[in-house]
Amino acid sequence: MEADTLVDQQDQADVEAVRQDAPAEPQPEAAPKPAAEPAATPAPQQQEAPAPKPAKARATKSTAKKTRTVELTLTVTGTADGEWQADLVHGTRRVVQGLVISAAAVSKAAKELHEDIAGGIEEVIEAARSQHRTRMEELEAELAKVKAALAELSDD
Repeated sequence: MEADTLVDQQDQADVEAVRQDAPAEPQPEAAPKPAAEPAATPAPQQQEAPAPKPAKARATKSTAKKTRTVELTLTVTGTADGEWQADLVHGTRRVVQGLVISAAAVSKAAKELHEDIAGGIEEVIEAARSQHRTRMEELEAELAKVKAALAELSDD
């Protein structure tokens, strides 16, 4: 019997808690006063008992991952001669400045990043190759002339 009494007491406490949490019944609104009456002195208002505030729902934690973004800026610059340099900035702090990089490394990295990037860089590298081939052919022609002049001087 004592267990039943405890259960009954707990049930009554739950009912009382629900009654306290329930919003108060709405009060009937007073009829609005006509606009023609002058408002000389305000009528005393009835004191309404504040409605008990309902219990706040417990905030649930978000299951979304909060990702932290990292701002890194890599600037790769190349010249028509085929000289490449890299600068790396982390936020506002310069990590690397003027690091010399080979054209092969730039080409390989560009292919790894994206096809469109690789296409643009390959155009620049190909222009540098063409320029170097032309310069090499000029130097080979000049070398051939120097060898011929040296041979003439040696045939005494």
